[in-house]
Amino acid sequence: MYNAKGRYALMGVFALSALVSLYFMQYQLAAIAGFLLIFVLYSHYKQSSVLLASKYFKDANYDRAEKVLSEIANPDRLAKNRRGYYEFMRANIALQREDFETAEFHFQIASRFPLGGKNDKAFVLIHLANLALRKKDAERAKTYIEKAKELATSTRAQEIIKIIEKEANSFA
Repeated sequence: MYNAKGRYALMGVFALSALVSLYFMQYQLAAIAGFLLIFVLYSHYKQSSVLLASKYFKDANYDRAEKVLSEIANPDRLAKNRRGYYEFMRANIALQREDFETAEFHFQIASRFPLGGKNDKAFVLIHLANLALRKKDAERAKTYIEKAKELATSTRAQEIIKIIEKEANSFA
C-alpha cells in the first residue's frame, strides 16, 4: 500500500540489490531481487494506489484520496477489479464537489467493471438513476432503477430504489 514515489523507491532498492548481488556473484539473491523488482513494477501498473486511496476515501478524506488517485497516469492499465473501485471513488468525489457531469461519466465507467458485489453495483446504478433525475430524464432513470432492482440485496438499497422510482413516476 505505497504511493507512486514509495513504489519507485522500492524498485530502485531492488534494482540496486540485484546489481550488487550480481557484482558479488550471488546469483540466487540477484534473481530474488529481480523477481521482487518485477513484482513491484507489475503491481505499480495493475494495482497502483487504488487501495491507498480507498483508505482515505473510507475516512472521508476526499482531497487526499483524489491526490492519490491522480497519481494513476493511465487507469486503462489497472486490473479490472481495481478499475471499478477507481472509477467509483472518482465519481463519488465528483459528487461531493457537485460536479455532476464528471460524476455521471465515472459512474458510467464503474458500471462496466466488477465491484465488491451485486449490492455495490446496485448503488452505482442508483447513483446513475439519481443523476438522470437531476437532468429530468425519467426514462433513463427508470431503466437504471430496473437494473438496480435486480441487483439490490440490502434493505437500504431497496428503500432508495423505491424513493427514486416514485420521483421518476412523478415526472411521467
